[in-house]
Amino acid sequence: MKNLILAFAILAFTSVRAQILEPVTWSTSVIKISDTEYDLVATASIDTHWHLYSQNVPEDGPIATSFTFKGNGSYLKKGNTTEETGKTIDDPVFGMKIKFFEKKANFKQRIKLKGKTPLKIDATVEFMVCDDSRCLPPTEVELVFNVK
Repeated sequence: MKNLILAFAILAFTSVRAQILEPVTWSTSVIKISDTEYDLVATASIDTHWHLYSQNVPEDGPIATSFTFKGNGSYLKKGNTTEETGKTIDDPVFGMKIKFFEKKANFKQRIKLKGKTPLKIDATVEFMVCDDSRCLPPTEVELVFNVK
């Protein structure tokens, strides 16, 4: 009986410790602009009470959201990744004005194809999220864009 209780206690403790906060989930889509140009769209769905920081944040602030697109010789990036308007506030955690997103954020990268479709483009997004009392460490997520 002691072994059963001990095993249950270990299992309960392990499952509580294994709960990892993941307040942002990412999805991707591709919008055809012309025969050779496409917008790669990365959408962040953000849990209630959490906020995702902009690509442009002040020095000594949180880690900015950043995208890295893996080149494969089949496309060219046109300009920088753009983002929506978002919300700028006096952030209580960092004590400065910072732009962030709540609930949802779309980021777009325009590309020009050198060849034909279909094409798979791999990317990585690094980001940081906070609520009003804590921040999670920076996280990297792999993204895949399927250009058809």
